[in-house]
Formats: sequence, C-alpha cells, structure tokens
Amino acid sequence: MYKSVDDFMKNVKSRTSGEDEFHQAVHEVFSSIWEFLQDRPEYMHAGIPDRIVEPERVIMFRVPWRDDRGMTQVNRGYRVEFNSAIG
Repeated sequence: MYKSVDDFMKNVKSRTSGEDEFHQAVHEVFSSIWEFLQDRPEYMHAGIPDRIVEPERVIMFRVPWRDDRGMTQVNRGYRVEFNSAIG
C-alpha cells in the first residue's frame, strides 16, 4: 500500500517513463482524492489506484497524409481507453 501521493507517483513514473503530461494529470487527480482513498483502505487493498492509471485498451493506427511537396508521410495515431463501460 502506498504511504503518500509521491510514493504512488514513483510507481506510476516507473511504468510510464517519458509521459510527463500523463504524470502531471495523475498527480493532480490523486492529490485531490488521496484523503478519500486513505479513508477507505479497501480501495487501496483492491488496487484501485493502480487500475485507474492503467489503460484498458490502447489502439495504434497509421495516419497517412500528403505534405506540401506532394510526398506521402505516415504518422502513428493512438487511442487510449481507460474505461469501456457504457452508461
């Protein structure tokens, strides 16, 4: 179990290195709900914080486009889904 938001963030950063914007967003959210989670140890023991920050699905696709010189370029696009529940 994590002792602090910073302790939790060390784990997040080790699994998602190089994702600075994601780290900032996770830190902001968990800073605001940390007290709530500490008051409910069953959530911590069930691994809810770790499950919240792990995407359920990641879809990678190609995006072909033509530049100003008429050359075809190909970039990667991503859709990251954290929850597929409907409703």
